[in-house]
Formats: sequence, structure tokens, C-alpha cells
Amino acid sequence: MQVWLGSGLRPDWSGGTAVTIGNFDGVHCGHRHILLRLRQEADKRGLASVVMIFEPQPQEFFAQQAGKSLPYRLSPLRDKLNLLAESGCVDAVYVLRFNQQFALMQPMDFIRQMLIEKLSARYLLVGDDFRFGAHRSGDFALLQAQEAFVTERTPSVVVEDVRASSTAVRMALAAGNLTYAQLLLGHEYVLSGRVKHGAKLGRELGCPTANVHLPALHYALNGVFVVDVTGAFGRKRGVASFGKNPTVSAGSQQKLEVHIFDCAANLYGQRLGIHFLHKLRDELKFDSLAALQAQIFADMDAARIWQAA
Repeated sequence: MQVWLGSGLRPDWSGGTAVTIGNFDGVHCGHRHILLRLRQEADKRGLASVVMIFEPQPQEFFAQQAGKSLPYRLSPLRDKLNLLAESGCVDAVYVLRFNQQFALMQPMDFIRQMLIEKLSARYLLVGDDFRFGAHRSGDFALLQAQEAFVTERTPSVVVEDVRASSTAVRMALAAGNLTYAQLLLGHEYVLSGRVKHGAKLGRELGCPTANVHLPALHYALNGVFVVDVTGAFGRKRGVASFGKNPTVSAGSQQKLEVHIFDCAANLYGQRLGIHFLHKLRDELKFDSLAALQAQIFADMDAARIWQAA
């Protein structure tokens, strides 16, 4: 799968492309049905399949502009690209930087510059509620009226009477319902990052942790979790704390710390995948390090004996 950053050199798509557009946050079951449909249409028409995504996501950009807190994000860009590649349906991803200039682009300019000139679109798959261009003034009807490409609607996917959507996944994660989140996603919820140096407090408390660096986004998860961790060592069980560490920190940035069972390797600089399996408890502020230490060991015991239903 090729990844094309908006400012980079344009791939050769002279043969035309089948395109879908969206955030694809989490790449859940609904997204995967869209990608499969895109792949089928691309093959039928002899086109390359291309996904256009935005970074930052538009809701994040407008929240920052308004001075509001960021909305929840499921997948940082790198994880999103990995999930899109794993689908096996995508030839290329066009990552478009969403900024003020792009937000003010008129709908017909978007169609001409992005879809026709840059992507050589011959087929477009979007939701019938898709809006684009300045003030969201472009719509599905305008796209359907274009003669340069065919525009069709994306399918909807319902899981246990709920439409599979990034919003539904975020709500499940915020509620700590990892089982339902995985059902909506169609895969385990995973975040990845490189291990960085931290305060090494876990080591002092008898529970060394890997501090996993994540992009400074707003994540739906908060608390202590049973996890599986993947890395150069394979896949191992562990326990993870994801939150603001209120006992020892006054900062507002979420931190991901993982204790991996039966792993003595030096992990600094390594990229780890954290697979969230089950929530043990909410994040708490303890009155002392001794109380925190006692709870850490209780969490470790609980994580060791947990088994998926």
C-alpha cells in the first residue's frame, strides 16, 4: 500500500482511481465493508483503490480553532495506516493536511483540484450525508452531477442493532466496554508507540513499566487494563495504566504505561503494540505511594488470572 502525503510527489494514477473519502478513525466494521466495496468496484473497473483521509481530522481542527478540547480520537495516523493496509483492500492512501486554506476551499475547487486533477477519480464511494467544501456547502447531489466520475453511496453496517460507527466505538471505549468495542471494530483495539524514558517510578515500586509515547491527541480510554503487548519479543500479557497519573502527576496529558509479564528485555526505543482486552478499574488518586504500590500488585494479579469469556 502506498502512502501519499499531500505535499509529496504525485503517484502515477493515469489509469484512474476508485476513491472513498473519510476519517476512517478506528477502521471499524463499517469502514471495512466500505473498503471491500471499493476494492470490488476498483477491480471491476480496472482502477487503483485510493482512500483519502485528513490529518488532523476536521473535528479536531475546528475544535482547536474554537479553543475547545479535542474530540476523542480512536487511531493516530500511523495506527490508522496500519489498519488500512491490513484490510488488503487499499492500493494507496492520500493523507491531506486539513488546515484553514483547505477548510475554505469551494466545493467545485475540491472536485476539480483534489478528485479530478490529483486523484484522477473515475469512481467515488461516499455516504449520502457526505458534506465538503467551505461551510460544508458541497453535498452528495453535487458529486452525483459530475460527469468525470461515477458517485455511489457507501453501505451501512449494523452490529447488534447499532450502526457501526466511530462514535459508537468511542462510546464503548469511554464506558470501558472493550468487548463491545471489539465487536464494532471487528478487531482488538490497539494503540502503538515507541518506548521512551520516564521517571522510572514503577521500577522503584517493584513494577517496571514501559512508557509508550503516543501523539498528543484525546483518547476515549481511561483506567487500568488487561492488555497483550506485541513487539520484537512476540506477544505477551501485561497490565496497562492509561490516564493522567493523578497520584504522582499534575499534568493533563494522558500517559500510557505498561508492565509486561515475564519480559526482561531492554525496550527503550522499540515500537510496541498495546492490545486492550479488558478494563480492570477506573484511574484513582491514592493518598500515598504505598497505597499505589499495593493497588499495582493487585492489578497485576487480576490481569494474570483474567481470561476472555
